[in-house]
Amino acid sequence: MDIQQIRNATLIIQYAGKKILIDPMLAEKGTYPPFPNSLRQDQNNPLVSLPTSINNIISDLDAVIVTHLHLDHWDDAAIEALPKGIKLFVQNDEDASVITGAGFTNVEVLQENTMFGDIQFIKTKGEHGRGPLVEMAGQVCGVVFKHPSEKTLYLAGDTVWYRAVQEVIETHMPEIIVVAGGDNQFLEGGSLVMGKDDIYEVYKAAPNAKIISNHMEAVNHWTLSREELKDFSNEKGMSDNILVPNDGESYTF
Repeated sequence: MDIQQIRNATLIIQYAGKKILIDPMLAEKGTYPPFPNSLRQDQNNPLVSLPTSINNIISDLDAVIVTHLHLDHWDDAAIEALPKGIKLFVQNDEDASVITGAGFTNVEVLQENTMFGDIQFIKTKGEHGRGPLVEMAGQVCGVVFKHPSEKTLYLAGDTVWYRAVQEVIETHMPEIIVVAGGDNQFLEGGSLVMGKDDIYEVYKAAPNAKIISNHMEAVNHWTLSREELKDFSNEKGMSDNILVPNDGESYTF
């Protein structure tokens, strides 16, 4: 497999011969207002430009996975750019209805055992924050990828560390894990996605896995920088396992 970090939560995953786009936020830098009640109210989203052209991102795509419909995972630019007949996987009927309403004609709701050709997708749970934030942020999902010729990949999605994430790791023993690691927050309520302590828990649960942290430094409410995470990984002796890609960077496993 090859995993390329595009920007924020957007990834291109080449897996078992398929090119799969994850959570496309494709707008030009500064298109949208900042998320309210959070840091950097003077900076519009996304904070940075795409590292490559939209055409390069969407050419020869086999499928798109949208873990939830927040603007930084599914935006107007993606709706406009993607071919309306592209295979789209979503987390539930509500998201399917919204995306179908935008003109897409090949939308499927992920299940606990969804087959895409000979690739198995397993929808996993997530909690987009803690306490009252969970209900406010709404439903999210992750996905486990399995194929006989590939390592098992766990795309955790926008979730903090909690029991269900640990259960996915214990059940599927993924060799590659992608976490949303920007510790994005509003001014009150705590983390919406994983911070460095959450990522340390992932590492302890899967000490032999390679853990990729994305969703970093791309939208205004981030609080954990790439450099701080790298320094923390060094302190904890897990730097060989924690990968912190720059936008455009890719890894092959």
